[in-house]
Amino acid sequence: MSFKSWRSYWDFSQSVNTKFRYIMSNESKDFLTAINNTCQKRVLTLYKDTSVWRAQEGHDLMPFYQTDPDTNEEVHIEDWPCPYDSNRMKPLPFSASEGRANSKGIPCLYVATDKETAMSEIRPWLGSIISLGHFKLSRDLRIIDFSVNHGKTNKKFYFKEPSASKIVEAVWLDIDNAFSKPTKTSDLKSDYTPTQIISEFIKSKGYDGIGYKSSLADGHNIALFDLDSAEVIERAIFEPSKVKFNFEQVQED
Repeated sequence: MSFKSWRSYWDFSQSVNTKFRYIMSNESKDFLTAINNTCQKRVLTLYKDTSVWRAQEGHDLMPFYQTDPDTNEEVHIEDWPCPYDSNRMKPLPFSASEGRANSKGIPCLYVATDKETAMSEIRPWLGSIISLGHFKLSRDLRIIDFSVNHGKTNKKFYFKEPSASKIVEAVWLDIDNAFSKPTKTSDLKSDYTPTQIISEFIKSKGYDGIGYKSSLADGHNIALFDLDSAEVIERAIFEPSKVKFNFEQVQED
């Protein structure tokens, strides 16, 4: 079974956002089945010991002491910023916030293929301190790549259904763009629903995670379903040195 229409992703998105979410319609179930049937060329293997990075805004404090020469006592001088400990660099197992690939309360380990992408994804401001963890994969992982069509736009509007191959191409383009679409603070959390459902379906099929292109940096993001599939090997703290904005006009007066 493949996708029924070139607009299958948008029909699925509308359905799970406004009609049926927890008990999906037959059409939505068919859409997910079609993803499984057409994703084989997108399966990637990430090998054990591959490096990935994860950033979190914030830090711990490490007390600094000096010995008083008169009393020989250790005197607390000040606290120095230091990175979060290894446990804190992973999501909390029982209080995970929701994201593009996970629902609230179901943790997912979001990492990136390079440190710059990891830090950019948390959108830090000047003056903030970032804890950065360098992770290594603890085993070989199979993920689905949702970055193939990143940056491409579907400018075609079909008045009748195109060929089967064109339908698959159009639907996967929409899915890829949904995963890499930048979010705004004003966005509703329910906007994550379609990608969360797709990710959970991928998880149910035995895959270890998903990959998608970052909209904020040059690298890729990877959402790993098992928190133990990568382990921290070193940590550091960083501070943003420059924040740059680019603007483009979307409408004339």
